[in-house]
Amino acid sequence: MSGSRYALAPRWAARVAVTAGIGAIIVLLLFAGLHSLLLVLLGAAGLAVTAAGVWWALVHTGLLRVLAVVLAFAAPAVVVVLYVAAGLLWVVLVSLALWVLAVFCGRVALAGAEATPAQTPERPVAPPRRPYLIMNPRSGGGKVGRFRLREKAEALGAEVLVLDVTQQQDVAALARRAADAGADLLGVAGGDGTQALVAAVAAERDLPFMVISAGTRNHFALDLGLDRDDPSKCLDALTDGVELRIDLGFINDRVFVNNASFGAYAAVVQSPAYRDDKVHTTLQMLPDLLTHQYGPRLAVRAGGTTVEQPQAVLVSNNPYRTDDPAGLGRRDRLDSGSLGVLGVKVDSAAQAAGMLRGHRAPGLAQLTAQEVVVDADADAIPVGVDGEALTLPTPVRCRIQQRALRVRVPRDRPGVRRGRPPMDWRRVRRLALTTIRRAEGHGG
Repeated sequence: MSGSRYALAPRWAARVAVTAGIGAIIVLLLFAGLHSLLLVLLGAAGLAVTAAGVWWALVHTGLLRVLAVVLAFAAPAVVVVLYVAAGLLWVVLVSLALWVLAVFCGRVALAGAEATPAQTPERPVAPPRRPYLIMNPRSGGGKVGRFRLREKAEALGAEVLVLDVTQQQDVAALARRAADAGADLLGVAGGDGTQALVAAVAAERDLPFMVISAGTRNHFALDLGLDRDDPSKCLDALTDGVELRIDLGFINDRVFVNNASFGAYAAVVQSPAYRDDKVHTTLQMLPDLLTHQYGPRLAVRAGGTTVEQPQAVLVSNNPYRTDDPAGLGRRDRLDSGSLGVLGVKVDSAAQAAGMLRGHRAPGLAQLTAQEVVVDADADAIPVGVDGEALTLPTPVRCRIQQRALRVRVPRDRPGVRRGRPPMDWRRVRRLALTTIRRAEGHGG
């Protein structure tokens, strides 16, 4: 009985979505009449002008930038004023609220109707005998000390090395030395860049690797389903852990666990002035970078597709979600065996306005491939690898090695939140009608 209730839930969500969507249209037609189409066109035009204004602000400096910023803010304000003058602002707001409800319920319905996606297989393992953990005391604003990670790890039998932040230390060499001395698990409490260096050694030696979410953003920990609020809970993997096999990305011969970025962002963070004044440096460099007056012109080859002269490219270890705004920057899986590729190419205000179409925007390339080659009209290009700024000779080759890393995680952990599928009104309508037809069949 409870199973049938769960089966009906997506169909009821689909009914609400269809009803709310129809309601949004009826509200416009009933209270705005022939002006309803004009209201929609006016709102769309306001958004397009705002997007164009943002683009002009990014590619110009001085007075033109100021005027573009004014335009970007003025466009939506003018639209609202016109709605108010026509006495139809409340109509637009009610219709918009209904439409948001319709899309939300539609995506909930589609997510509930889909089969549960396959999870990364995990296997129970015995606790390590000689775990070795490297901790960066500065990561995450001092989480190592705040959560007493060293003391807790040592109480569980781990050997812990706290990095000396006053001098440069070769983290990979430290991990190799520990492996040579008999460590049977390597772990890191630190940022994603440090984790990637030690993960490379763990994969090379076929040792389990453990992530402690003591970094600032903890993207890798998030996609492993670990607790980012309390990094000490990651230490449970030492006593009650399971093992996952996940993929590793390689850029030339260097491992990355998250992504490698090319283009405008990578060039900006390479600037010596960026560390002291991030905002000013970014605004100063973007106009020349976005209009190709400065910086290398890129060409990206992924599978059988070539993207010419994108301003920004992101190559990720497994694809990022792009259809769910709440899940941007997250990956559903880390063992799909494919790199994700996002390329952005915007050369005009019209193309900037086209980016409002989201994942269907013509200036946005979304690809998957097992190998990606990034070439340029320069001998070397700036690259950001897991947040670290590098300069690499061209062409740069990215590849993925499937199931290359053994990761030890706690058996009891938050897990990876499932992403919602993209909105598909045909499927939602079909799901809602199925409910009606089945109900009529039971009634007969």
